[in-house]
Amino acid sequence: MEDKPRLSRLTAILTQLQSSRLVTAKMLSERHNVSIRTIYRDIRTLEKSGVPIITEEGKGYSMMEGYQLPPVMFTEEEANALITAEQLILKNKDASFVQYYSEAILKIKALLKGSQKDKANLLQDRIYFMENYRNQRTSTDLMRIQSALTNFQVLNIDYLSLSNAASNRDIEPFALLSTQEKWLLIAYCRLRKAFRVFRIDHIQNITNTYETFESHNMTLEEYYKAYDRYNEDYSGEHS
Repeated sequence: MEDKPRLSRLTAILTQLQSSRLVTAKMLSERHNVSIRTIYRDIRTLEKSGVPIITEEGKGYSMMEGYQLPPVMFTEEEANALITAEQLILKNKDASFVQYYSEAILKIKALLKGSQKDKANLLQDRIYFMENYRNQRTSTDLMRIQSALTNFQVLNIDYLSLSNAASNRDIEPFALLSTQEKWLLIAYCRLRKAFRVFRIDHIQNITNTYETFESHNMTLEEYYKAYDRYNEDYSGEHS
C-alpha cells in the first residue's frame, strides 16, 4: 500500500474515528502504511485543530460522544464501489436486508455531487449480477436477527430442519454467515444446550423475547476452533 498524502490520511483517520467506538494506533498505522509514531503526530495535529479526540491509555482513541463533522465527500471510486455493492445486495434473498440497504444507499447518494450522481446512475444501469436473476426472496428476518445479535436478546423460533423436523427453540444469536446465496445463523440453542447452525430461510416464525443474555465473549475464529460445526448440514437439528 502506498503512503497517502498527509491531508488525505488525516481525513481518513477522522472518518475512522467517527465510524468506530475505539481505534488503536496499531490499526491506523497498518491501514495507512505508516509508523505508529506518525499516527501519534497525526492525532496530535487533529487535536490541535479542535477535534475532540479521547485517548484511552493502553486501549486507543475515540471521538467525543455527540461530536459531528460535516458530511463526507466520496471519491469517484468510492461512489462506484457503493453502486456496485448496491447491485449485488439487490440480488440477496433476504427481503429485509434489501429493503434497509436500499433505504441507506438512498441517503448516501444524497451526499454525491451532481457529476458523481450522473456517473453513479450510469454505472447503476450498466452493471448486473447473474446470481439470483429471478430476484427470489426466501427470508425476511435478517435485520431482526442482526438487531437481536447486537443487543444480546433471546429469540424464540419455530424451525423446520432439512429433514422437515419441526421444533420450537429459544436461541442466543452469535454470528451470521452468508454462503451460496443462503444466510446461516450460528446461535446457542437452549433446547440442545449447545451451539447450532440454522438456515434463516428455514425459520418459520421468529419472536423477540426481549430477554437478554450474557455475551459469549469469543470471536468467530475461537468458535470454529472450539466447535467446528461449519461442515455440518446447517439444519440445526443435531442433538
